[in-house]
Amino acid sequence: MPAFHSRLNTASPVFRDNVEHLQTLIGQLHTLQERASLESAKAGPRFAKRGQLLPRERLALLVDSGSPFLELAALAGYLVGETDPDKSVPGAGLIAGIGYISGTRCLIVVADSGIDAGALQPMGLEKFQRLQRIALDNRLPFVHLVESAGANLMQYRVEEFINGGGNFYQLARLSAAGIPVITLVHGSSTAGGAYMPGLSDYVVMVRDRAKAFLAGPPLLKAATGEIATDEELGGALMHASTSGLAEYLAEDDADGIRIVRELIDKLDWTSRESSLPVGPDPELNPEDLLGVLSRDGKKPTDMREVIARIVDASDLLEFQPLYGPATVCAHARIHGIPVGIITNNGPLDPAGATKATHFIQSCCQSDIPLVYLQNTTGFIVGKDSERAGMIKHGSKMIQAVSNATVPQITILCGSAFGAGNYGMCGRGFNPSFLFSWPNARTAVMGAEQAALTMAIVMEGAARAKGLEPDTERIESLRQKIVANFERQTHAFYTSGRMLDDGVIDPRDTRKVIAMTLSVCRDGRKKIVNPLTFGVARP
Repeated sequence: MPAFHSRLNTASPVFRDNVEHLQTLIGQLHTLQERASLESAKAGPRFAKRGQLLPRERLALLVDSGSPFLELAALAGYLVGETDPDKSVPGAGLIAGIGYISGTRCLIVVADSGIDAGALQPMGLEKFQRLQRIALDNRLPFVHLVESAGANLMQYRVEEFINGGGNFYQLARLSAAGIPVITLVHGSSTAGGAYMPGLSDYVVMVRDRAKAFLAGPPLLKAATGEIATDEELGGALMHASTSGLAEYLAEDDADGIRIVRELIDKLDWTSRESSLPVGPDPELNPEDLLGVLSRDGKKPTDMREVIARIVDASDLLEFQPLYGPATVCAHARIHGIPVGIITNNGPLDPAGATKATHFIQSCCQSDIPLVYLQNTTGFIVGKDSERAGMIKHGSKMIQAVSNATVPQITILCGSAFGAGNYGMCGRGFNPSFLFSWPNARTAVMGAEQAALTMAIVMEGAARAKGLEPDTERIESLRQKIVANFERQTHAFYTSGRMLDDGVIDPRDTRKVIAMTLSVCRDGRKKIVNPLTFGVARP
């Protein structure tokens, strides 16, 4: 097939304006990501005095030099708790992603103990449990570098205590599924956190620094009157020599990381996975992705221009191009992996939903993963579409998305409004991975639409009572609705609430999709040895 013929005018003022807008958003994204790193780095002198490495230094030493690392949920917790955009620190107290350790692809979680001593942050539970699910779904060894002050008792919330049990439940499920859980304890891992190493298959503890106990000295004295030191209660040496909690005793952080790397090498999981696939680069320049979508999201975009800049050789084969053309379905390859791509050149209409349903089922028949590039205002509304069976045909599409038997990767490229977010495999439909571009916008509808809808309802209610509408009150409420919608619509806000797996630079879309597709493919093919129960400690 010939490469897609692009009609994108990269010299136009509109294109340049789109690029400038997206570059600004990407700059803001990098600033937010750097904010967490800088905040953690403030603890550098304190860590150095104790002979410890900072969390990001630990991660850098752990992963293979020069290997790809896909960070996940870097904005988690942003604008949750602290609502000042200039002060909110993203990350939820965890640095996490998929990376390579001794040649083995692993799910890696590092407690960011440079911030509040690693105490639980807003959205920290949600992030940790999402990471566990990714590891379980894709059979990735789960590697956890622990140092945490635990829950902040001054900010105690009962729901965090209750939901926190899910951390331990999923550790047990990982072990029982035949997926190794490896924990390196750099510092405190106390109270409920003691079950992190307790539910791991392999534990490394750092001498004179690591501590694990159910009740620390203050709580022990308060509860029983018994007096004991940290080391007596749960020091690394005691656990390595007496309790048996630790298999390995490390001399310092670097030595602990060495042991983890050597252990993973000895487990020989590299034999269960393939190398990262390769394929010919797109013939059209991925840099152009910065200018494809309009600045305000209201102007139409030919999303085939996006497809052609992320697929191998810009080669795509459209499926039923003349039927339901507002919904684009196409076969292509990304880094050599066959994919079915679904995207939007307008709202989802009855014909488009029917076509997408057919396409999804056909891809499942051939075991071809699905990639959704969302840019939709939703399902089309109006008398004609209702009579044409929009509800029925839209429901067929939702049935197909919900029950698809292949990996599904979703990228929010632009608008993700209304039930279109659902039909295009939004977060509520459990895609294997979901990422957002910085300009993505998600809401039940547009802010102005929501405000106008409410104004019409209020005006109608007033007239039904024989009253004249209070225009000033309606306008005041309209402005509040617009402000409320706009505040919650943007990608940084939704990502802070774990409604995606991260915000990415559009130019990295091809790489991100390729890595996640590879993770999903290997996860489905890996041979593991599940047990009835997880590995029990001696």
